[in-house]
Amino acid sequence: MKEYMMNQKEFCNMLEVSQSTYSSIESNKIQGNIENILAIAKALNRKVEDIWYLED
Repeated sequence: MKEYMMNQKEFCNMLEVSQSTYSSIESNKIQGNIENILAIAKALNRKVEDIWYLED
């Protein structure tokens, strides 16, 4: 989040998700739901496929 000039708490507030949920998604402990994934990609101004990749 440093490159976007905000800390994780601010980013989570913007996404309206808890820090524990975001942290679990970021560390691949859980899979984010589609709404969270799209919100993260939009907030970072990136395509979903630029952040995550599909495994076969």
